[in-house]
Amino acid sequence: MPRESDLALPSREQLISIIRIQTEIARQGLDLAQVMSVVVERALELINAEGAVIELAENEEMVYRAVSGIAAGQLGLRLKLASSLSGRCVLSGEILRCIDTETDERVDRAACRRMHIRSMLVVPLQHEGTTVGVLKVMSKAVSAFNNADEAVLGLLAEVLGADMFMAARYAAQDLYHRATHDEMTGIANRALFFDRIRSDLSRAARDGSEFGLLIIDMDGLKSINDNYGHRAGDAAICEVARRASQALRKSDTIARLGGDEFGVILQPTNGMSYLAEGIERLREVISAPFEFESNWLRLGASIGAAIALKDGQSLEALMEHADQAMYQDKRERKRLENMDR
Repeated sequence: MPRESDLALPSREQLISIIRIQTEIARQGLDLAQVMSVVVERALELINAEGAVIELAENEEMVYRAVSGIAAGQLGLRLKLASSLSGRCVLSGEILRCIDTETDERVDRAACRRMHIRSMLVVPLQHEGTTVGVLKVMSKAVSAFNNADEAVLGLLAEVLGADMFMAARYAAQDLYHRATHDEMTGIANRALFFDRIRSDLSRAARDGSEFGLLIIDMDGLKSINDNYGHRAGDAAICEVARRASQALRKSDTIARLGGDEFGVILQPTNGMSYLAEGIERLREVISAPFEFESNWLRLGASIGAAIALKDGQSLEALMEHADQAMYQDKRERKRLENMDR
């Protein structure tokens, strides 16, 4: 019969996996958003979890800044710090375990039911002696986690906590900027983008105000990478981000959603005419000639749009509508290009 102390020790395989995660994190440099994404993805492989989240404490709320597994659709979700298990973890600085969300009064039961969560394990993330967030794993099964899982998750949290310290110490911006902005382009990242959409949707539901959502997909990036190398491709992505940012108002938000895809929130839209004008203005500034190391690169973009709440009342519905419109635009642009040849 194994002793309880033995059960609380990570296995040899788990320790090797944590070392590999440290190596993978080191490759990300000081890009905290990427580091957090690596941690929540690898957490699923380390222990018997179906979902993993990193939540950062911002004012009186806990915000989902990295997600995986069954939590994958909840990026940007906000919970009240005072009424969630994650919030209690931040306030106490201690590891907390929930055996059954249906009987545990410490949890946000409505949020757990939305994701079908029945048990959780929450570990504090420390930064310069202060708990700034949590690493949380979750399962659809009751009592899914044990003492050994606590030990493994604690080691993983220490790895992430050290990187958070380095990112905040050596970056010009603070910790939250590093967690919510794209390292390469400097604009908002996917987490902050989804966060703002959720916030804008809540406001729209209350007062009926509309806002526009654009999905921008670069045209021809593969050709640039193939002909001029990935340095040229990265420069082209940064140039599109810079041009689009300058073409937008201060009230608008632009984010890099990943690869060569960008998202824009137009707040407010001022009607369909402004939305159409905004699309054409972005298309025009993006498609201007771009010089990289004495080579003139051709830039272009396919753009799709959606309006809340007309085209969708949820983040997922709005994104899907804009995404489909973007692909339709891309198909039409290719058709016209083929006709011109």
